[in-house]
Amino acid sequence: QVQLVESGGGLVQPGGSLNLSCAASGSIFSMYAVDWYRQTPGNQREFIARITMSGRTNVADSVKGRITISRDDAKNTVYLHIDNLKSEDTAVYFCKDPYGGSWGQGTQVIVSS
Repeated sequence: QVQLVESGGGLVQPGGSLNLSCAASGSIFSMYAVDWYRQTPGNQREFIARITMSGRTNVADSVKGRITISRDDAKNTVYLHIDNLKSEDTAVYFCKDPYGGSWGQGTQVIVSS
């Protein structure tokens, strides 16, 4: 089973950009798809994007055009780049192994001036 650790969150001004990382260990990372989700207090986790083991991507309509998901199998890491951040992007961002079910612990993103 793969273990996932997110990083890269923080406080960002509206209109800024951010790179989040999801580092994996414990298995052959290149064989895994990875999902990104986000969650705000009182709400369910919202699917943001997926990248398959072949590099195909799927991005939710709600963030399409502002989010890029990529992977570097040599570094066992999946990245989520978010442009033109808005206050509604404030959330805890999680990565997930969609087939094994593992979640990371999340990284907080706060968009505020």
